[in-house]
Amino acid sequence: MLNKEKITLIGAGLAGPLLANYMAQRGYVVTIIESRPDRRKVPISAGRSINLALSARGIHALKEIGLYDRIKPITIPMKGRMIHDLDGTTHLLPYGQTDNEIIFSVSRAQLNMELMTLAEESKNVTILFNHKLVSADFDQNKLYLKILDTNSDKELSFSRVIGCDGSASVLREAIIKKTAVKYVKKPLGHGYKELTIPPSKSGDFQIESNALHIWPRGNYMLIALPNKDYSFTCTLFFPVEGDVSFETLNTENDIIHLFESQFPDAIEMMPTLIKDFQNNPTGDLASVYCNPWHFQDKALLIGDAAHAVVPFFGQGMNASFQDCSILARLIDRNENNWQTIFDAFSSTQVENGHAIADMAIENYIEMRDHVNNIEYKKRRTLELNLERMYPSQFIPRYSMVAFHQIPYSEVYERGEKQFMIINELLKLDPSGKLIDRELVKKMLPKSNLNL
Repeated sequence: MLNKEKITLIGAGLAGPLLANYMAQRGYVVTIIESRPDRRKVPISAGRSINLALSARGIHALKEIGLYDRIKPITIPMKGRMIHDLDGTTHLLPYGQTDNEIIFSVSRAQLNMELMTLAEESKNVTILFNHKLVSADFDQNKLYLKILDTNSDKELSFSRVIGCDGSASVLREAIIKKTAVKYVKKPLGHGYKELTIPPSKSGDFQIESNALHIWPRGNYMLIALPNKDYSFTCTLFFPVEGDVSFETLNTENDIIHLFESQFPDAIEMMPTLIKDFQNNPTGDLASVYCNPWHFQDKALLIGDAAHAVVPFFGQGMNASFQDCSILARLIDRNENNWQTIFDAFSSTQVENGHAIADMAIENYIEMRDHVNNIEYKKRRTLELNLERMYPSQFIPRYSMVAFHQIPYSEVYERGEKQFMIINELLKLDPSGKLIDRELVKKMLPKSNLNL
């Protein structure tokens, strides 16, 4: 049966259609406002990531709405980070200790299209493409839209509106103007440029397909994720300004010099490097911190609109998908009591959004700099040994984030405690080979993780 309540969502990226599916399955009638054309009919090149890393939180949400079986065939498993040293040698750092501790590369476009199609199949969801939200009036419960293909204006009444419209959220701006929301956007100071490693002449992958490739170079890095067409989407994360930065990479020679000196094994596989570098946009990277994520019982923010994160834990999409899962659970417990639903969502999720934003920045430093550091490798070995010894009490932070549903705030807190345990063990034995079991037992939490 249809629920009488009508829900308006802003944004048909990834989180919007996913949430629409949750809502439609609960009988709500959903309208999605989307500024771009239908990417199933019109190719869209927005300079955004071609592929994304899908892990446990995202997989859980896709299973809940019944889409995972459609998505799994278009994913590529990645079992670890393949590190490329300056001399061209490579070595794999597994993400976990078991065969199922892997993440998956998935096409953003294909996933987006499947989410939209499933939502429309429910007959409860309508997507208004080429409709851009300009402003919102929370007193009159009206949305003011611009229809882009006719350049005309439109008013739309709403009862409940949810912003899934990304880091530049218009709905968030409307909430900020109306309330005393605490909001800050922190630029990383580094940007990104998408590049390509095409298939080999024989049509195969040029490098190992079941890994996320990283060329760590201290203050910057290059990464590569596999695609189903046997290519790799590469992303250069690089300072925006400074002596060595996007600001100084102006000529063809500058680009060639950087890649020949820092990524010599990669440039050999990138015949379109100059064209890609000069034609593809340079993306900005920033973290969004916002509190609370709602206004009264009328408006709510989820995903990047509420907590945009830099992409270095591969959790932007996964965190947004978990938002939808948690919101659906709250709706089930408090049907149509939107004030309670929105209050509970903000009170539980804000701290988790802040935690993953912080961890993503820390992980960037780890990926671009520490992965080849002797001290890091020593600490990583200790982490894995402690996990084998105390599997339910000591789980490496990356594993807690990528392979479990543990709230991010709890992951952060437990990760800090585990960091202290490793520090104490290294004080006793700088080699990291000996583990004082009594010390570890005293410092470990008494209860097991809520897995």
